[in-house]
Amino acid sequence: MIVGEDDKRSKIWGLHPNVFFLGLVSFFTDISSDIIFGPLFPLFLSNILHAPMPLIGFIAGITEGCESGLKIVSGWVSDRLGKRKILALVGYGLSTLAKPFLYFSFIWEQALAVRLVDRIGKGIRTSPRDALLADSAPAMKRGRSFGFHRAMDTAGAVVGLLIAAAAIFLLQRESMELLETTYQRLILIGIIPAVIGILILFFFVREGRKEGASNGVQQNIPTGLTEQRKGFSPQFKTFLIIMVIFTLGNSSDVFLCLRAQNLGIDTLHIVMMFILFNVVYATSSPFAGIVSDHIGRKKVIAMGWLVYALVYLGFALASESWQIWILFAIYGSYHGTVDGVARALIADTVSAEKRGTAYGIYHGTVGFTLLAASLLAGWMWDAIAPSSPFFFGAGMAAIATIALLIFYEK
Repeated sequence: MIVGEDDKRSKIWGLHPNVFFLGLVSFFTDISSDIIFGPLFPLFLSNILHAPMPLIGFIAGITEGCESGLKIVSGWVSDRLGKRKILALVGYGLSTLAKPFLYFSFIWEQALAVRLVDRIGKGIRTSPRDALLADSAPAMKRGRSFGFHRAMDTAGAVVGLLIAAAAIFLLQRESMELLETTYQRLILIGIIPAVIGILILFFFVREGRKEGASNGVQQNIPTGLTEQRKGFSPQFKTFLIIMVIFTLGNSSDVFLCLRAQNLGIDTLHIVMMFILFNVVYATSSPFAGIVSDHIGRKKVIAMGWLVYALVYLGFALASESWQIWILFAIYGSYHGTVDGVARALIADTVSAEKRGTAYGIYHGTVGFTLLAASLLAGWMWDAIAPSSPFFFGAGMAAIATIALLIFYEK
């Protein structure tokens, strides 16, 4: 059945209704997440709960690892059931239920438990949601659709960070470190948009039909792979291996917050830097998606990884706060260039029936590698120097870019 044949709703801004409303769901969810779990969460662990640096790296890594394992399982389950929406609802619901308990967290073990449940929810929802989006997006507009979704997701982060910055400005103008009372108020505020996102998902998003699943519609996948059902394409496997190389140097953004604080930047200005990062991310993402529809995903991803290598080299060498502002802006262009395009590439290289599993394997592999990368970065920060994780990340990104250009074939 052709995408949208059972969905008579008109397109919204030229997009399938599911793409538009999934964008809204991510918009409101990210408002909530960035108020509560954005750059303030590692500061909450460090400044209020007094967790040591290796432990913060461990918390970032272990929660991402748990999330990653569930992404694999939930993607496979969504393919087996042929249902994406119900798993997405369960995942968003779990994350929303966990957030209020952070208000009552007074030791790092409690904060870890809350963050773990939040990440379990994300692990359940991400692969089915991405598969639902791919099922709903026409092949020739897949880059645009994923670009729009990432832009909405990131626009939510901008709004969430603006709310957090306003609260910090109003409640603790004279304090450089985050105060417990400020963070508790932000937790209560952040619950509201999370609930709105779930309501939009429940009432406005419909179960999609896989493009080309039953009528032989040609997908935008490599020649000879349209009928592939038993395994994954060589292109998918090659990209996955190269992503592992890149991600080994792509530690959690927690270290960007701490690097900024390490150079004497206060809490309010760290939040403002993340606002700048997300504004650039949101504005560049749709453009990158459209460009990838015309010149190919590989070229766009390679350009993004090259930008990442230069940015991480900059973080390693930075010595003044104004340099961090510039680096955060350029870092946003990397995410806007790569995140949506990589997800569109996954849909291009696998059959419709295996999209959920493919997204699960992709997100899971990247997540487990990020666990190792975050633990390694925490150790390097303490054992060598705060700049060392960034030198390492720049080197791995350069290697991955070269590997993509040489070994990945369309």
